[in-house]
Amino acid sequence: MPRILIVEDEAIIRSALKRLLERHDYTVSEAGSVEEANQLTLPEFDLIISDLRLPGEPGTTLIGAAAPAPVLIMTSYASMRSAVDALKQGAVDYIAKPFDHTEMLETVERILHQQSMQHGEPPAITDDGGSQQMMIGECAAMQQVYTRIRKTAPADVTVLILGESGTGKELVARAIHQQSKRASAPLISVNCAAIPETLIESELFGHEKGAFTGASASRTGLVEAADQGTLFLDEIGELPLDAQARLLRVLQEGEIRKIGSVETRHVNVRLIAATHRDLRALSKSGEFRLDLYYRLNVMQIELPPLREREDDVLQIADILLDKACTRHERPGLRLSRAARQDLRDYPWPGNVRELENALERGVILAEGHLIHPDDLGLAPAPPRAHSQASLAASSSDESTPAEDEDDLSLEDYFQHFVLEHQDLMSETELAQKLGISRKNLWERRQRLGIPRKKTARRPN
Repeated sequence: MPRILIVEDEAIIRSALKRLLERHDYTVSEAGSVEEANQLTLPEFDLIISDLRLPGEPGTTLIGAAAPAPVLIMTSYASMRSAVDALKQGAVDYIAKPFDHTEMLETVERILHQQSMQHGEPPAITDDGGSQQMMIGECAAMQQVYTRIRKTAPADVTVLILGESGTGKELVARAIHQQSKRASAPLISVNCAAIPETLIESELFGHEKGAFTGASASRTGLVEAADQGTLFLDEIGELPLDAQARLLRVLQEGEIRKIGSVETRHVNVRLIAATHRDLRALSKSGEFRLDLYYRLNVMQIELPPLREREDDVLQIADILLDKACTRHERPGLRLSRAARQDLRDYPWPGNVRELENALERGVILAEGHLIHPDDLGLAPAPPRAHSQASLAASSSDESTPAEDEDDLSLEDYFQHFVLEHQDLMSETELAQKLGISRKNLWERRQRLGIPRKKTARRPN
């Protein structure tokens, strides 16, 4: 249970905040000044919430004394200068008094989540520039991904990563490589969809001088460049059949042969492949080799789309927002409540990449210290067109509650049920009661024009 210290000289505010946090399962201690707080072991707390103006020393003096515990500064002064100064001194965030209970709880939850991430729960990844970044998310599906990465990385087997575009497949590949026995060797990343079909074999396997028109010099392929390391082939479903046959030989025999050469070379490469397409379906249509699919699919890791990670969206947004603020030198920018609700409700067809772009727009366009929905530039998701045949098919495929005694149509029943129960149920619970998926629930909301309600909270 997280431990929080409140440093506030006004007893009424201090006790009210303590009751609020204790009702949400936090262990809370109190102090009326910096001097009182210093009598405690500050670094043992998970979070310190301190007023800026206190008797004696200001609350910002706790930032250094409490490290590595984060300090959240409260201020009743609407001056952005004092808030920005607190952030520059190392405060993790600030909140204005009088604070809204919901805003306070969301801020505390976000800070504690960020702290837990820094303690190494999700895998840490070093990017090409040498800086560290973390995979973000605590939902059950992402916890399963972290477990798969941890177990798969040392095993030195071929891995197939599945997921929609923008879900972070390359991050998973980097995490596997950096936790493997090959971490000191190179990781070579190739986007198969970005290389022209006429050049991809040469890029992957190399060529000899004069092998084809324009081959003015011998070239080493990317497979050979990854020798002793890891080769990551993104969008492998776009690989031409001839290149698939050559890749199969690499997996089976550990051999490559440059275009135009009669010599074979041995390579020791771990292959990680990723795709957003159904390779088994492609193999049935003759677009992908079935024997290659079986060679690739030794260990499978599936990344969930962002729309199925409802509880993670705002946590990811807060971290991406911090990075965007740093890049554009706009410290102190925050999302308005309406913007946070829009981020939570939006279906994110472009996943994390689309979320990052929206926040980048918001940081650039925001006029004051808050980012509003218009700044994010999220267009309303258009409802999908459904023919009568597709509606009939979906009705027969899904287990939907029976119509009531008034002989309501399927659509009428859905609308009646959702409007009656959405204040008391989460989207997941609604979908389960209706016997449909969350995705299908969202699609029907769009088609029928039923907006989502804000998440219901327990009364304080």
